[in-house]
Amino acid sequence: MERVVLAFENENTSRKVRALLEGAGLARGLICRTAAEVRLLLGQQQIPTVVCGYKLPDATAEELFFDLPAGRTMVLVAPENLLSLCGRSDGLVTLSTPLSRNALLEGVERALGLAQSVRLSVRPAGEEELIRRAKEWLMEQRGMDEGQAHRLLQQRSMICGRKLAETARLLLEREAGLALYG
Repeated sequence: MERVVLAFENENTSRKVRALLEGAGLARGLICRTAAEVRLLLGQQQIPTVVCGYKLPDATAEELFFDLPAGRTMVLVAPENLLSLCGRSDGLVTLSTPLSRNALLEGVERALGLAQSVRLSVRPAGEEELIRRAKEWLMEQRGMDEGQAHRLLQQRSMICGRKLAETARLLLEREAGLALYG
């Protein structure tokens, strides 16, 4: 079961949302009382989604949203007039109150799905660097353009059943004679 952060001005609301999410088997809720606690927790753990009300004691949800680490999503639960103040952004799911149980579950499920798709599409910086270096080597040594170098790496990856970054690392170690670790 995925974990989510719950942050509402009223802690009783957080407990009710946690009970609903856990009872449905959708997510385990970790309760935070302030935006600062949310930021700290997200900085320490890979929790994909924050479910919150519009106002926290130390920040608005909008301020918190722009501080979220890359790839994280937010479900904002608030009255329609407050939701209209928020711009539409990728990774932000807005739910108007009063809220039904099903609407909350669907909104959290949608936000978790968005976070999952972002996580799958984003490579770690180290992998991007390996791929970039392998393409540069192919371009220099074999006179390829970047597209050709990328396609060659992709073809080798598919033939060998490896991730693109692993193929790039092997190319740099074996053919370019570079010693890489990790």
